[in-house]
Amino acid sequence: MTHPSFLRWLAPLLLAVAFGPAGAQDKTLRIGYQKAASLFVLQKAQGTLERRLAPQGVAVKWVEFPAGPQLLEGLNVGAVDVGYVGEAPPVFAQAAGAKFVYVGYDPASPLAEAIVVPKGSALRSVADLKGRKVALNKGSNVHYLLVRLLEKHGLRYSDIQPVFLPPADARAAFEKGVVDAWVIWDPFLSAAEKQVGARILADGRGVVNNHQFYLAERTWAERHPQVLAALFDDLRERSDWIQADPRRAAALIGPIQGLDADIVESSLRRYALGVKPVTPAVIAEQQKLADVFFELKLIPRPVSVREAAPEVR
Repeated sequence: MTHPSFLRWLAPLLLAVAFGPAGAQDKTLRIGYQKAASLFVLQKAQGTLERRLAPQGVAVKWVEFPAGPQLLEGLNVGAVDVGYVGEAPPVFAQAAGAKFVYVGYDPASPLAEAIVVPKGSALRSVADLKGRKVALNKGSNVHYLLVRLLEKHGLRYSDIQPVFLPPADARAAFEKGVVDAWVIWDPFLSAAEKQVGARILADGRGVVNNHQFYLAERTWAERHPQVLAALFDDLRERSDWIQADPRRAAALIGPIQGLDADIVESSLRRYALGVKPVTPAVIAEQQKLADVFFELKLIPRPVSVREAAPEVR
């Protein structure tokens, strides 16, 4: 059953459907996902969303992306209707002019991202990163984590040498010693710990929330509130399924992600699952992130996050 708070959020969209352009011709929900997004991977593997949407005559197409920034570009050019990303990609995308709306979020998961160093590294504190090469995926959630951790330990972003690499390339550079540290999220984080002995220098606790966001193309969201509601209902059921038996969930998700079940289980236990309607407090936190990125000149112009969350009051 759809949560009452979601119904309140969806009410204006239902009116848009009733009195605006009909979306009946759109019979496929295109979801942008990353293989690291265990909840979507599970949903895809079990086919639960397809069965839930069948009575509406809606099919599901899953479109894989390597990371959040690329997914947001796909959303912006009309390749997907809905996507799931971390905190930073929406800010970078909005600064670039992307048109989307925040439609939901998962609770804070600060343990699910961290700065790691090789097991034999002499680095013992974030402060030791001064002048060092740090790998990260530009515009991803860990970009903000890095900024905040450096600030906490008395360093500026300009004090380190950022090396922008997607996760697979960053892992290779990390193992070869090309970079001194790597800022990464789960399940890549758990994989690095268990497979190559990476040591956590600092995670997000007390520094960032590390919310995960559900975004939708603005016009699509206005035309398809019933599909969006069905998606969220199914996501909540899959979240409950994972939390009830993370070991069983890991056994199913692991082969799809190409990871051992114990790695996936470790990752699942670090994420807080359960999609919720976006709140003013969450948008305010996103605004802080956007303001920091503008101050550091990581984005070309100021961003008003609220413009991408018109239904949040």
